Amino acid sequence: MHRESQAVWRAEFWAPVASFRDPLFPGVSRCLPLPPPSTVRGLLAAATGRPAESLAFGMAARAGGSGVDAETYHPIAADGRNPAVSGRVRPGKGGMTIRDRPFLTDVHLTLWLPGEDGDRIARALRRPRWPLRLGRSQDVVHPLTLSRITLRPADRAVVDHALAPSDAHRVPSATVHQLAASTSTDRLTTRWVDYLWCETSTGAQPVRGAHQDDTGQAVWLLEP
Repeated sequence: MHRESQAVWRAEFWAPVASFRDPLFPGVSRCLPLPPPSTVRGLLAAATGRPAESLAFGMAARAGGSGVDAETYHPIAADGRNPAVSGRVRPGKGGMTIRDRPFLTDVHLTLWLPGEDGDRIARALRRPRWPLRLGRSQDVVHPLTLSRITLRPADRAVVDHALAPSDAHRVPSATVHQLAASTSTDRLTTRWVDYLWCETSTGAQPVRGAHQDDTGQAVWLLEP
């Protein structure tokens, strides 16, 4: 991790609705409180049109609210039983079912993109190759601002909703979340990492291995 000052692009996004299903709870629709870094990498890859984006980046995320929706599932049996007709399967055991699907509203995402890769992605964000989404295909995300700033090493900064390594600070309100840092393009391999994240505002706090931007926000550049 680079600890010297460096120029980066700060990109801000907003989504009215998003849902990040926790894959560590199979069979249960549990919604994560923020997008995993692997999901954000998918967003950046959609902008550039590349299969994957592997740069280190900083991120902070928060949601204004949450809710629960009812979704209809049409699972298709591998052995051919209960086949789909016009995209639907019959109700019953192993067939069509309705499940609760938690979701977030008013989702704000800020990214800090360093280096030549950051320059390349910033250019792509002005004219994305593919639609930008967070999570499900219907969860469209809107780019808001894109600005060039300088990150400087910090021993004290505003932590708030920044995603941080598990040993980066000791804010009492922070919780540890095991999230997917990156996923292989064939989706067979996922790298899981423990991160610290705060749901509420924290103010300036002692930090380790961090930078801060021009607003005093703590930033950790997270490897894939």
